[in-house]
Order: sequence, then C-alpha cells, then structure tokens
Amino acid sequence: MAQFKVSYAPPSGYPLGTNRAFKFGTRVLIPIFNLVMKRDWKGAENIPATGRVIVASNHMSYLDVLVFTHFLYRNGRAPRYLGKSGVFKVPVIGKIILAAGQVPVERETSDAKKAVDHAKILLEKGHMLGVYPEGTLTRDPQLWPMVAKTGCARLALATDTPVIPIAQWGSQLIVPNYTKKLSLFPRKTIIIRAGKPVDLSRWKGKAEDPQALIEATAEIMRAITVLLEEIRGEKRPEVIFDPHTSDLPRTGNFKKKRK
Repeated sequence: MAQFKVSYAPPSGYPLGTNRAFKFGTRVLIPIFNLVMKRDWKGAENIPATGRVIVASNHMSYLDVLVFTHFLYRNGRAPRYLGKSGVFKVPVIGKIILAAGQVPVERETSDAKKAVDHAKILLEKGHMLGVYPEGTLTRDPQLWPMVAKTGCARLALATDTPVIPIAQWGSQLIVPNYTKKLSLFPRKTIIIRAGKPVDLSRWKGKAEDPQALIEATAEIMRAITVLLEEIRGEKRPEVIFDPHTSDLPRTGNFKKKRK
C-alpha cells in the first residue's frame, strides 16, 4: 500500500463527499450514461443526506460500480469504495480514482485485513461507503445474489453504522456477467431500488461473534434479494448459491479458459 497515498479527508461539497477528481469523472461518464442508458430509480429517500452510512448492493457486472455511483451521486452522495489494488495501477485511470478518494486493497492476502481499518476511518470521518457483500460478481447462473462474506456486517456492527440495501438490474445487459463486451444499443434500462435500513439490532455489540455475523450477513442479503425479486417479478431459487462450498475460484473471472 506504500505506493498509494490514501485520502481520509472528511466529506464536503455537493454531492457530499465530492472533490475535483470525482467531479471530473462524473463530467466524463454521466453524459455517456445518459446516451446509452434509461433510468428507473426509486428509493432515494432512504439514503441519508449526511453522516456515515454503508450502502450494500448485489453485483452482476463490471459496470455495476459506475452505475451504482451514478445513482448515489445523483441523489446527493459521492461514495467511497475499497477496490482491488490492480485497478489503481492502471495509467491515468488509477490516479483519478485514487484522487477521487477511493481506497486500494489487496484481496485474498494478509493485507486484505487492513481494508477494515481503512473502512472504519472513512466511516468515522462521515463518509458513505459502498459495499458489495458478495466480494465479487455473482457466480449464480441466474444472477441472483450469493451467500456473502461477513465483512459488511462486521463493519456495520463494529461501527454502529446503518446499512442501506440496494438492488440493481440492467447493467449486465450492457456489460454481461464476467465479460468486458459492450452492448450499448438499443438503450437499456437500469433499474435500481434502495430500501430502508436493515434492522441489525438483534446483533448489536456482536461484531466478533462468528454466528452473529453469519446471521446479520444473511439479513443484509435477504433485504437486497427482496428488492431484486420486486424488480425481476420472480422469487429467488430456494437454494442460495454458496461460493464457499463451490469448486469455482473465489475471485477472478472463472469463465476464462484455463490452461
């Protein structure tokens, strides 16, 4: 992490948490999004205008984070994310997202534990933290949310931070699951629903209790899945895909041909 200079400056400006680099990115991307996407966005009234908050969403496409950020930015918040460090090494783009306040982490390594420390500082400063509890794109064949990692719940309970569940659908029509191919036209509709804060009161003070974290994580994912069921007009499968018991790799593009 030494090669990256992470900023923990408290959120300011409007949308709250924005800065020059963040605004530069939005000025480039939002006009493009408006050309190739239609919006069906509801539930913004559930997003706190100020104060620390975790927004947790399902994850289907490499495009998700940009669409998610557009939704939050349009509704008054400029979120922070913990992203895999490789993205921050990409020329020009890496410097822009680092300057925009995003935080690089090494996934699936001992340094990954430092991500919690970074996240706690951001929340203490009053930021909105964007989280994909599954930790990677869903491996479920029908793109339903998987059994998630417990990091989001642990962070919420340890910092007493509200979690807003958000479901999105449509980004996978533009950039399909585990591909970088683009399908821009005809214009696709991005559907987003933000729900009320997840009730985690049953597990308050149990951030180090493994069973409590499993249960709280399931509650967060249940809230996200219910919103997605409303969007899709169907019920999720009875058996939830569990990457912990699957033979598929935990990270990376499992659809790539392997030698």
